[in-house]
Amino acid sequence: MIFITAKFQVLPEHADQWPEIAGEFTRATRAEPGCLWFDWSRSVDDPTEYVLVEAFRDDEAGAAHVQSAHFRAAQEKLPPHLARTPRIVNASVDQESWSELGEMAVE
Repeated sequence: MIFITAKFQVLPEHADQWPEIAGEFTRATRAEPGCLWFDWSRSVDDPTEYVLVEAFRDDEAGAAHVQSAHFRAAQEKLPPHLARTPRIVNASVDQESWSELGEMAVE
């Protein structure tokens, strides 16, 4: 799978509305057949930072995502709400879903 984590630094005046601002893009991405997950979290240390954790089935699904109409629309809609260019980690991972963290197993 393609595993991606991205950090979005949102302008302070838009931070509380970010889930709604990115809502259409989020819903459309989650509906893609190759999307495994697409989840936003807000930093506990910086209320203007959102972290996006996303995964796609394979390279083909990742390419379909960045070539989609909703991705192009997000390229126009989201940047005016950002304080800087998002930072990203993108890796291919040889698994299909989340693994358990055995060191913290719950019995």
